[in-house]
Amino acid sequence: MFKHVKLDNGVRIIYEHIPYVRSVSIGLWVGTGSRYENAENNGVSHFIEHLMFKGTQNRTAKEIAHSIDSIGGQINAFTGKECTCFYTKTLNTHAQIALDILADMFFNSRFDEKDIDIERKVILDEIDMCEDSPEGLVHDLLSESVWESNSLGFPILGTRESLSQIGQKEIKNYVKKNYLPQNTLVVIVGNFEHDYMEELVKEKFGGWKVPSTTRNMFKATQFIPCSKIKKKETEQVHICMAFEGIEYGNDDLYPLLAINNLLGGGMSSRLFQKVREEMGLAYSIYSYPSSYMNAGLFTVYAGMNPVHFQMVMELLIDEIRFLIKNGMSEEELEKSKEQLKGNYILASEDTGSRMSSIGKSGLLLDKTFSHDVILKKIDDISIERVKQVQKQVFDLNRVSFTAVGNIKCDINLSELKL
Repeated sequence: MFKHVKLDNGVRIIYEHIPYVRSVSIGLWVGTGSRYENAENNGVSHFIEHLMFKGTQNRTAKEIAHSIDSIGGQINAFTGKECTCFYTKTLNTHAQIALDILADMFFNSRFDEKDIDIERKVILDEIDMCEDSPEGLVHDLLSESVWESNSLGFPILGTRESLSQIGQKEIKNYVKKNYLPQNTLVVIVGNFEHDYMEELVKEKFGGWKVPSTTRNMFKATQFIPCSKIKKKETEQVHICMAFEGIEYGNDDLYPLLAINNLLGGGMSSRLFQKVREEMGLAYSIYSYPSSYMNAGLFTVYAGMNPVHFQMVMELLIDEIRFLIKNGMSEEELEKSKEQLKGNYILASEDTGSRMSSIGKSGLLLDKTFSHDVILKKIDDISIERVKQVQKQVFDLNRVSFTAVGNIKCDINLSELKL
């Protein structure tokens, strides 16, 4: 059972009481991420996320960590393309402590110049770590390429050039423009006493007043079919093949999720069984849809020995052509629907996972969906809807391709008989 509350200043709160658990997960969601940035301040959302843990007017960074560790809780944060979230998971008896720490970080972070310089070095190391991970790198190259110069393709971490331009002034200015009551959602999921928790949240967030300001909004995106290769001394070649997908909040995502299960969404999928189990040509191969506001992708990934590149690519294309021609059977659809329902229900038993799902839909769509609603959306997937979505997404004339690794020759997609 959800309870939605909107404070007078515009802060929204969503409560979901789950009486049979002993944990409470709290998330502070802000509607900002790399998609709201520009080339000069790219990475600032993620930078701010890091700095929130560097200490407040009331607690040092060590005291923040110690306060959560001492009660056996968890505290963390993440930055995405369209949102930033600071969250905790604790026993329900310690929920008040968790909320107090999160609110302190949210409102009282110092953003000291010394901390900014130190954390910039940490993030630069994080960028280096990503550069050393070709699997992550090929996905970043894909995002950058298919969305071209649009901010949706910006790396969440930023770049060395952009980070060098972000100082205390830029950080405080970005917080002022984006960390606003009307752009903030508090999500609390677990076993808690409603009236008491509502009073605590109102105490922490009800007095938040800021002058009205105009937020930066992102520009509309356009999917650009592309072919990009980054040569790198690695033992494997890592490839991504992508199609324009479905936007977040569109119910056509459900048929696409069913297709994904069939194509590359698990160990029983066609791609995993064919490329890995039968042929032994790759260790890691999978597919997944990613969705954003007014944009989406469907991506297939594989990592392989360079000598197997041509064969793996042909197998990927063959399987997609087979999907386009033959679709999926009723039996395959029923299996996929049961897989979706099982995955959803099992994930929902964790308060942290539930908080994350509610937070994203609440922040971006201003909607929440009960278990029954989600399960009905899955049950309502029909073969006809699968065919429609399949036709919409899987167009081999509008496919994008990226590769990272020890590639010895130029790759021409036309040679692969798309």
